[in-house]
Amino acid sequence: MAFMRAEDAISGKQGRAFANINGVNHEMFYVKDLEATIEKKKTEIPVLGLSGTQHKAGGWSGTGTMTIYYVTSMFRRMIFEYVKYGRDTYFDIAIENDDPSSFAGRQTTILKGVNLDSVTIAKLDVESEALDEQVSFTFNDMDMPEEFRRLR
Repeated sequence: MAFMRAEDAISGKQGRAFANINGVNHEMFYVKDLEATIEKKKTEIPVLGLSGTQHKAGGWSGTGTMTIYYVTSMFRRMIFEYVKYGRDTYFDIAIENDDPSSFAGRQTTILKGVNLDSVTIAKLDVESEALDEQVSFTFNDMDMPEEFRRLR
């Protein structure tokens, strides 16, 4: 009977993220969590002779959120440029999961055409030891140049 070994679980703390903005890589050391999701768009297809409805994929949509420590103005600057001058910014984010204690190895996912939806412009919180903020975004494409190894 096969089973996953506990030491192969990927630690959420073992990884890195980089934003490539206008050709410049920025290490995103301030990320607390980041999650990107692709949702397939499906069309319902009723078929003669079947009581159920079948489904056909017809596209997808990429969305994501990240919680970051409130220590960078980079995303606020992007929103400022859009609000004041109508210049929108699209950039890429590379996410590396790399837990050296796991046999699975490293996976790298690149989100392409990332565009911000929502950014905190200013924040104060008298009960917070460390300020953080939520950033939501969409993306238009993705690559996965490195995949986890198949577990033993």
